[in-house]
Amino acid sequence: MSMQPSSLAANAEILLHAGKDEMLKLCSELEMVVSCCEAKRDKLRETKELEQKWLEEKKQVLLAANDHIERLRVEKEKYSEHNILLETKAKIQKMKAYQEQLMESLGDILEKHVPLPQDESTASKKKKNIPLKISEDLVSLSKILEVLMDKVMNTPHDPYVTIDHTFWPPYVEMLLRYGIAVRHQENNFKIRLETFF
Repeated sequence: MSMQPSSLAANAEILLHAGKDEMLKLCSELEMVVSCCEAKRDKLRETKELEQKWLEEKKQVLLAANDHIERLRVEKEKYSEHNILLETKAKIQKMKAYQEQLMESLGDILEKHVPLPQDESTASKKKKNIPLKISEDLVSLSKILEVLMDKVMNTPHDPYVTIDHTFWPPYVEMLLRYGIAVRHQENNFKIRLETFF
């Protein structure tokens, strides 16, 4: 005799009870899934808030670092400009000291070898009976050179000096003849130092 599988209970009450148990079990499992998802969601939300806070802090740090870098860059530029300015001033001071030394040496040489004209007639002038009249206002050759150099340094756009009665004509002629000075093209009473470069 073969065994036949028993069929489901035909009683509706038993089916309802079994279905209800299955639904309750499923609801319980779904509630557990929902509870797990909510816990995960809360954890993710918390992680997101922490990461946003961390990102905000990093942005603030980055802004502070950029400000600091900019400040350092500006200070470096100022420092390098300040150093350049100090070095330039030191070079200018050295050049001025060197120029003064050269001017003193030039003055000594000119005083020794090209003295101011004396109010005496030379022997040849005495023979010709031409009195030599020397003005007391005449300036030395070194003073003329100093005036010419100062003019070039102070007003390079207008380096010409007007020749007046204090410039002894033989000195002016000597400066022109040896190429140390040149006349103005339109005014013969103005001279300037020749450009030596």
